Amino acid sequence: MLSRFLIAVVALGLLGSSAQAESFMFSQGTRAAQADFDVVGGNLQVTLTNTSAFDTLVPVDVLTALYFDILGNPSLSADSARVGAGSSIIYDRATSDVGGEWAYRQGIGSGALPDGQSYGISSTGMGVFGRWDIIGGQNLAGPVSPGGLQYGIASAGDNPATGNGGIRNTGGLIKNSAVFTLSSLPPGFSLDRIGNVRFQYGTSLLEPSFLPGIPQDALPAVPEPSSFVLLGIGAVGLGAFVRRRRRLLKPQNG
Repeated sequence: MLSRFLIAVVALGLLGSSAQAESFMFSQGTRAAQADFDVVGGNLQVTLTNTSAFDTLVPVDVLTALYFDILGNPSLSADSARVGAGSSIIYDRATSDVGGEWAYRQGIGSGALPDGQSYGISSTGMGVFGRWDIIGGQNLAGPVSPGGLQYGIASAGDNPATGNGGIRNTGGLIKNSAVFTLSSLPPGFSLDRIGNVRFQYGTSLLEPSFLPGIPQDALPAVPEPSSFVLLGIGAVGLGAFVRRRRRLLKPQNG
């Protein structure tokens, strides 16, 4: 019984330490990006990051949209779009709420996006997103619609002092990452229902877009150090129990 208990404790410790977010990423040439999907407070939180260490020099270096599918096509609502932790606004005044510059749409329909995705989050129109798709909040730059490059995501390695006029005169960019909250998530939602992800750059569907590599959690999870400690404790305890049991079962002399 004790051995079964120890094994169960170790197993629960290992399960409890595995990562929860579903992450998609790519890196090609000077461009690299990551999308992290997580369930936070019953909502779907999407963190979109321009992870490139290279400078953002031209508009097609700006990450402007994320397309994806969700198995079962649940109906979700966009609650907010905010500047990510450790990120900042460049070429405009500082702010944290960028919902007036980003759009969310679902049920986009076959043929509209490169791989027929049903869901999209975008800072520009692409001929797909309009003013009715704006997430909500103050209009920070340009027209009251997801038009132009403004408030797209410049690279983590961007130098704001460089870049051509199409970069410096955007009316504002986010450096590094933005976080989007989608509500009305179905109970018991599993993140492995998310797929068919594509990262879009620039202001046109004809400009560069990229598929991710292997989702991070499709790879074997690496246990946290505490799990190794727990595993060691369990193994030691189990070994001690077996040795004690053997001593008790050993015939006594005389």
